[in-house]
Amino acid sequence: MGSSRPFTGIFPIAPTPFTESGELDLEGQRRVLDCMLAQGVDGICILANYSEQFLLSDNERDTLLDVCLTHVSGRVPVIVTCSHFATRIAVARARTAASAGASMLMLMPPYHGAGLRADESMMLQHFALVAEATSIPVMVQDAPLSGVTLSVPLLARLAREVPTVRYFKIEVPGAAAKLRNLIAAGGEAIEGPFDGEESITLMADLDAGATGTMPSALLPDLIKPVVTLHRAGRRKEAAAAYARILPLINYENRQCGLRATKAVMAAGAVIKSDAVRHPLEQLHPATRAGLLELAAEVNPIALRWGR
Repeated sequence: MGSSRPFTGIFPIAPTPFTESGELDLEGQRRVLDCMLAQGVDGICILANYSEQFLLSDNERDTLLDVCLTHVSGRVPVIVTCSHFATRIAVARARTAASAGASMLMLMPPYHGAGLRADESMMLQHFALVAEATSIPVMVQDAPLSGVTLSVPLLARLAREVPTVRYFKIEVPGAAAKLRNLIAAGGEAIEGPFDGEESITLMADLDAGATGTMPSALLPDLIKPVVTLHRAGRRKEAAAAYARILPLINYENRQCGLRATKAVMAAGAVIKSDAVRHPLEQLHPATRAGLLELAAEVNPIALRWGR
């Protein structure tokens, strides 16, 4: 299952649970993965931004890589995020992930802060060198967090010139238009056009040709039917299913960010604590209450899995 292609469907981001004192909760991590498998996901992505990868040490990354891939054990494909500004470090991360059993790598463009970025030539080299380090597919993450503009011609060129760069996670403003243009420009080289950003623009992105989505692990069990119905040509039913869950997705995206999944999983006894690492702030109690109220209305698996 882990090596079947093309990859399509729903590939949520696994959160990284911490104890109240901020240490890795490895048993909680295994429970997170079990909950995600119970959600019927098509794959799992680890060490991403919604996994708080920017707050992890290198040793913690290695520990989580081993724990996650060992625990999932090929039941679904696992995407491992290997982003780093230094090409040699991204290459080393890619080789480690591939050796551990990753099915795909995900990579943001090289950037550091608001002003230190590579030009297009260096970005092409960066992605190509990481891709050449392994034989598994590479997903390019096109997200506002980097502050880097990845043009459609650049992405299409990557797909044409680097054999394993075939997947693209587009989560920028106007994602649907960019997905549509990328598919037109890249043709068959675009094996997996995905969206992200908690699936907040999912219907428009599916209409544009997206074949997968990468939300959080908050409610993938309720997002998956939208994708399945849409791909079956039952768009009206897909839109109705999406309308039912959109208030919760919107609240997650606009009010909570990565803290939403942890709050719901803690309420659902998946994990013991919804702690995030400093300098991220914990959810305000009123914000958490609003989140849980909306979650209760649609009752995702994460809210009841451990009860």
